[in-house]
Amino acid sequence: MFFVRTANDRDLEKVRMLLAQTWHATYDGLYGVPKVQKIIDTWHSAAALKARLAKKGGEFLVADDGKRIGGMGFAAMADNMAKTAMLHQLYIHPDLQRQGIGTDILTELETCFPDAEILRLEVEAKNANAIAFYARHGFVEVDMTKNCGAAGSGIEAMIMEKPLVNVLSGPF
Repeated sequence: MFFVRTANDRDLEKVRMLLAQTWHATYDGLYGVPKVQKIIDTWHSAAALKARLAKKGGEFLVADDGKRIGGMGFAAMADNMAKTAMLHQLYIHPDLQRQGIGTDILTELETCFPDAEILRLEVEAKNANAIAFYARHGFVEVDMTKNCGAAGSGIEAMIMEKPLVNVLSGPF
């Protein structure tokens, strides 16, 4: 059984390996191994993960069963959109997908931003499994971008949003 908890420095190498395995399994067929490896080396480097762990206003979670990290999620308040939290990463090891780990991490992340009214994300436009997962969890398409994740990435992505519920007052 996996438990969702806040990540720490000791988790970062395991998270980096999880991200590499997940990205290769998901995107090698779309972009080719060299481009996927370049993205992993940049977006999921030890330095990038350490920066996310330290980000003020961010929440970095892992799903841990005591033996391995089976999933991870990172979200933070948006820098340029009021009352909006951005889900930057939600990845589950390919062998553990469709077992509820992603739902557990997402559910926890949704509670971490009491000032947010919206949870927003970018998802690769050809990643039908991820789009279906987010749609099942109440996200709807609101826009598209030609540069997912970073300016100039050239990765087309769907932008999806979900209204968040404040447990004290109900939906916003």
